[in-house]
Amino acid sequence: MHAVPLKFVQKRVQGGGHRGTNASLSLTSMIDFLVVTVVFLLMTFDASGEKPANKGVTLPPAENIQDMIDAPMVAVTGSLILVDGTPAGNTRAIEDSKRLQRVDELFNLLKGKRELWKQLHPGKEFPGVVVLQIDQEVQAIVVKSVFQTAAFAGYPNVSFMVNALPKTH
Repeated sequence: MHAVPLKFVQKRVQGGGHRGTNASLSLTSMIDFLVVTVVFLLMTFDASGEKPANKGVTLPPAENIQDMIDAPMVAVTGSLILVDGTPAGNTRAIEDSKRLQRVDELFNLLKGKRELWKQLHPGKEFPGVVVLQIDQEVQAIVVKSVFQTAAFAGYPNVSFMVNALPKTH
């Protein structure tokens, strides 16, 4: 095979045709990537701990407010009921009947959260606090039904999420 006139074939036959062991890495593109990642994380980070309102929800305004607390959040958006982002029922039956009624899916989910809290905090008294995030356009009968369902599930202390108004003295 040494008599082959093509140089690349001779190199391969002699074992000299492999690539170099040093790989080059573009440090500039790596730094660009890391800068973009850090800027993205800084812009999406929220140190206040407050949960933002769901899209499409207009919260009622209020002057006398308190800071957010760590509690399950029940949101009513349109006809959908959510607990910490998980679907927990529908308001259609309440709106159609125009009667106060228990929302079974909401009740079961809140009861499960209460039992889990008690397992994780043995010997402590359950605070029974839930935060309601309800659009100001939701019918009063729906608000009452959700409120009463939360109370039946073991959450008698209900707080409403509102938009803070500037205090006037």
